[in-house]
Amino acid sequence: MSEPALALKRVERIFKQAGGNLPVLRGASLALNPGEIVALVGPSGAGKSTLLHVAGLLERPDGGQVLLDGRDCGKMGDEERTLIRRGRIGFVYQFHHLLPEFSAVENVMLPQMIAGVPRETARARAMELLGQVGLTARAEHRPARLSGGEQQRVALVRALANKPRLLLGDEPTGNLDHATSDEVMGVLLKLVRGTGLVALIATHNLDLARRLDRVLKIEDGVIVAG
Repeated sequence: MSEPALALKRVERIFKQAGGNLPVLRGASLALNPGEIVALVGPSGAGKSTLLHVAGLLERPDGGQVLLDGRDCGKMGDEERTLIRRGRIGFVYQFHHLLPEFSAVENVMLPQMIAGVPRETARARAMELLGQVGLTARAEHRPARLSGGEQQRVALVRALANKPRLLLGDEPTGNLDHATSDEVMGVLLKLVRGTGLVALIATHNLDLARRLDRVLKIEDGVIVAG
């Protein structure tokens, strides 16, 4: 069997507050294989977002290990973690977080250009991705002129612009109506399955979760089967 693309081993995350320490992750473990799309479910406050932040190298755990393709990210310095986060991890959030002063195509170009891709190459890649989600005709429109579903599709392809190994989604359809949510999730599944990357999607939507390959549940800071 191939090595997990992402593995968390007994991860702990503790937040210090005025009244004492607040443990959010209490030994959370999981393993995701290449090509898998996995749902992460649990009530608000269960630690879904914290787990995604740790898995995406936005936060360091207070205990345990985060391994990407077998590499222990806890042993990496900040610069190496930043490079991996920029080139090998894509993030999609509940709110699209598109830059309002830039067009759709420019929003998808920017992460590539930050990574050193030449402008024309970045534009060609951005237009290719926008075409895959039916937004070629809307490429030059700024976010304010796009619908909610169109904005989230732009955010999705922006997350894939640098051809990441891992896609992390934090309620990526949570701000959309039911019909638009289904549409965007269909696009996400098509793109992810077409690229073979691994995806971990946090969601409250159990119907959406059942469309994915597996469901994991977080309870009291630990992962249990869904």
